[in-house]
Formats: sequence, C-alpha cells, structure tokens
Amino acid sequence: MNKKHWMVMGLLGLFILACKKDKPLPEQIITFLGFVKPVNFPDPVYNFANNKPTKAGVELGRALFYEPRLSRNNTISCGSCHIQSSAFTQHGHDVSHGIDDRLGTRNSPPIMNLAWNKAFMWGGGVYDLDLQPIVPITTHEEMDEKLDNVMNKLKQLPKYTSMFKAAFGSEEINTSRFMKALSQFMLLCISSNSKYDKVMRKEGGQTFSPAEQEGYVLFKNKCASCHSEPLFTDGSFRNNGLAPSAINDLGLYTATLQETDRYKFKVPSLRNLQYTAPYMHDGRFLSLSGVLDHYRSEVQATANLDPLLQKESRRGLALSEDEKTKLLAFLSTLNDEEFIKNPLLAEQ
Repeated sequence: MNKKHWMVMGLLGLFILACKKDKPLPEQIITFLGFVKPVNFPDPVYNFANNKPTKAGVELGRALFYEPRLSRNNTISCGSCHIQSSAFTQHGHDVSHGIDDRLGTRNSPPIMNLAWNKAFMWGGGVYDLDLQPIVPITTHEEMDEKLDNVMNKLKQLPKYTSMFKAAFGSEEINTSRFMKALSQFMLLCISSNSKYDKVMRKEGGQTFSPAEQEGYVLFKNKCASCHSEPLFTDGSFRNNGLAPSAINDLGLYTATLQETDRYKFKVPSLRNLQYTAPYMHDGRFLSLSGVLDHYRSEVQATANLDPLLQKESRRGLALSEDEKTKLLAFLSTLNDEEFIKNPLLAEQ
C-alpha cells in the first residue's frame, strides 16, 4: 500500500479484490486501520491507551458530530460550526454563530490533527480532548444544552442504542462513552496530504516551485519559531500584538487569571488557510495578505507582547512586498484538498 493511502486518515481500507472468473464485479473487503500516524509527523500526545479508535466507535462519533440533538432546540450540531469543506471551521463568519443565531466571541477553530494538541480553544482552559465538547454543548451562545438532556434524547433513539452497543459492548449511553466516541472521530480528522507533506515525504516526484522554495526559506527564518513544522503550530499561547477587540477579550488570562497571560491566544496551525478565512481568534482579517500586513506594520505594544515580535526598536517582522508574495506561495502548499473532500469525514 502506498504512503498516500495509509496516511490520509487511518479510516482508509485495504482492498482485497477477488479474482474468481464467475464473479462479474470484484468483491471488496475493507479492513479498518484505526489511527495511523503520518510518517512525517511526531508521536501524538493523546492517550490512546484509554480510548483506542475502533470502526464502530468512529462511526458513532461521526454520527454524534453531525447530530443536532446535542443542542437545546435540536438545530445546531458540531458540524454546524465546523464544516468539512472549510477544514472544519465556520467559513465566512468572523465569530461563531450558534443556537437562535446567537453570536459567540471567537472564530471557530479548525478540527484537525487534534491528537497532537495539549490544549484546546483559543483561550485555553481545556487540556483533554475527551472533555472539550462539554464547552460548546453547554455554552449559552453555542448549543445551550445540558449533558443530561443530551443523553436522554439519545436514549430515545434506537439508532444510538445499537451504535453504542457496537462501539462499547452494551446499550448503555452515558457521558463518558459519548465523549470518547466524539474523540475517536475527531482524532481521525488528520490533515497530512498537502503538497508540503508530499514534498517532505518525497512522494510522486513532488517539488516546490522556485517561489514556494524561497517562501519556505523565509518561513523558516521568520515564522517557524511559533508555527513549527510539521503541524505548523507549537501549541503555545502567545500575544501577537493585535489591538484589543471591542469586547477586550483577554485570551488565556480568562482561564488562568495570571497577569502574564493577558492577550495571549493559542497559536493556530497554518495548514489549510485557503479554506479557513477569516483569520485570528476574532476573525478580524479577511485575507492572508491582511494577516501579513499586521505582522509587517500593525503589531501593537500590548501587555505581554511576544518577545519574538519586539526586537530592539522594531515591532513585528521585516518583510518586503516580494518576500510577502513568496511567503504566501509557500503557505499555499499547506492546503490539503484530500482532507476537506474525504467522504469518510462527511455526514453520512
């Protein structure tokens, strides 16, 4: 099996084709592979010993991910704010839109490569993927529901009693199993087949164009300290010099109450930027050009500004118009079309 097939998702199967002459069509036997680490990725940090993805568990998690009964009035699912064609973000919205069209305060972050995440959400506060769904389900602006109500609704549907039994061995539906199933699906939302990945893995003779290669060198010199390869985030929380928003979102400080955490937000991955506009925690930039202009000339001297953006008398990054063009060329190699079109991640 070639690298492309076994790295895409872990959900992809091995196909054994029958060759008997009396059968007009090949018989296909699909083998579930579970979670498979892409060869150019580091070891994941998620504790798989406590929740190993299974075929039935992932199928249950996918059904729950797209289930609107997770919300108070049965209208909003996880997939409402995390849309696959937008790399599991809510494309076009500066901040998330939840139940009754209520507005959240932050941009919907992408769901991808979560097995390598130590902390979740723009402002932190959750450090276990199995617990993360509690936040959107119970938040007033998002799903505005109680977990007990969600469990009761699921118990009324024969579809879920049978799916929970297939995944966990009995028909019991409880919060722990519910969270683990959602995690199993999200863990397999792996984006690892961009042009960048194929170049790094030397697949199919893929190479960077001259502009992409020069942009890659610029990236390593100017951006990689925070957006480290191959995930293109170091998972840290930093203040990148944005002017405080109208609501004065304090970022990580809200979770820690530490003065040194004011205006720090999680460093996002740079993968799939073609699909995830607008950008930053509050979606204030509509284009990548606008993002780079911020780093060139708009970095503010706010509290706890990251030292990497304050060097001697200059704030931000020295970046010419030509360098900006080349950097954008490299960033385009991080888009993974296979990820956003993978039918195994779509609502069934």
